[in-house]
Amino acid sequence: MQILRRKPLNPSNLPDTLAEGHSQAVLVQGGSRVLMSNQVGVDAEGRLAGPELPEQTQAALDNIERLLTALGGDLLRVVMLRIYLAESARYDQQVVMEALKQRFPIAPPAATWLIVYGLAEPEWLIAIEAEAVLPGYVSDS
Repeated sequence: MQILRRKPLNPSNLPDTLAEGHSQAVLVQGGSRVLMSNQVGVDAEGRLAGPELPEQTQAALDNIERLLTALGGDLLRVVMLRIYLAESARYDQQVVMEALKQRFPIAPPAATWLIVYGLAEPEWLIAIEAEAVLPGYVSDS
């Protein structure tokens, strides 16, 4: 069995990003790297989860969790997030921080936040890319 180590790093000589729901860095040893396309605030049928940022954020995180479940993992395997927030939601970042703290209460992943002019559809307010590491994933192809 392959050993997977995942260690969040939050040195005291850097700002406290745990209050924002993410770590400064995550050290990973072993396992298989999974790169996920950005997930937006839509349900399994592609319908918008709601017009506001809270519903869209939860739906995007649900989609990431579904992808990981399909691979035999869970959110604890996420090591990096890239969060794209539409300009129109720039001042609602606290909503996203609270969702991250809820989904990643211990050992949160590292994260990069970007404010973008817009996303592929005008009603989309958030897109989240994730990287995860799964222990010993083997392809059957």
